[in-house]
Amino acid sequence: MSPRDSTGVRPDTILDNLKTAVVCLDAELRVTYLNTASEMLFGVSARHCGREPFDKALPYLVDHRHKLTGALADGAAFTERELHLRAGGGDPMIVDCTVTPFTDRNGDSALLLEFLSLDRQLRISRDDQMRVQNLANREMLRGLAHEIKNPLGGLRGAAQLLEREIGDDGLKEFTTVIIREADRLQNLVDGMLGPRRPPNKQPLNIHEPLEHVRALISADLPDGISLARDYDPSIPEIHADREQMIQTLFNLVGNAVTALGDSGDILLRTRTQRLFTIGGSQHRLVVRIDVIDNGPGIARELLPRIFHPMVSSRAEGTGMGLPIAQYLIHLHQGLIECESRPGQTIFSVFLPLETPDG
Repeated sequence: MSPRDSTGVRPDTILDNLKTAVVCLDAELRVTYLNTASEMLFGVSARHCGREPFDKALPYLVDHRHKLTGALADGAAFTERELHLRAGGGDPMIVDCTVTPFTDRNGDSALLLEFLSLDRQLRISRDDQMRVQNLANREMLRGLAHEIKNPLGGLRGAAQLLEREIGDDGLKEFTTVIIREADRLQNLVDGMLGPRRPPNKQPLNIHEPLEHVRALISADLPDGISLARDYDPSIPEIHADREQMIQTLFNLVGNAVTALGDSGDILLRTRTQRLFTIGGSQHRLVVRIDVIDNGPGIARELLPRIFHPMVSSRAEGTGMGLPIAQYLIHLHQGLIECESRPGQTIFSVFLPLETPDG
């Protein structure tokens, strides 16, 4: 039984309700205590970690033995900001870490480790920056489109007038090429700007446009690619524009098919997620739509820029599909995120199921 303080509350109860992950190590760097936040952060069980060496119980700390032994030897506390902890070949977690030496009840040296996960704060900051960048990109594209469309219209009109004056059918072929290419550029500029109308939001079961896209993609899917689904049927209706949802999802699933080439697996998954922040507003409940493929992944240097205009890993790509998809989801107060490594790429669409004020 743990001792109680003057309030009658057990200290371990207080520690288990902290959002900060707390770990205690003895003089041999064996785990003596983990609070609930530590179990969630490191994906371990306190019951199975008790008295285990720290590097076996908490693989994320394997590379930091010298720092921990130094803190024990010197009796000096230290703090590291935005520390990257990695286990195996997985993605790192980013934390603020404070290590404090202390003396336990037996008079032996021990260490108190505190970890504050920054992944969520960094994600919110990154998403806010991306939203601002996308708005700036759209303003730039609007200005660029205006500068292109005016002379393009004059060029097309002049070609039409010239075509009427030319009697030689052979020469008319050249004016036909000018008009056709001017129209192609006009369509390209219109595509860069995305939809011209605001979304027509209606009650919508998100699985309906997902199934529509699945049917369209499946009709022309290579034999070596499987397209599976894992839906949560309890997700309530959202208010969304069906056509814009189809356009967004078709783009994401189509990209997954292209990334796989002739063989691989794609999974369409829906879930709900609580207390999710989008654009500075915390939503009590959002729907999450994942498009997952097991292809080669997106190059690490390209990943931060995939939602920027004219950025594409394919020579034939225009680099406008993902920026327009992100814009369409922004019109629904939502967000698209991407995580990628070799063997797994996940595009996640987040859409509020409730307004920020509930």
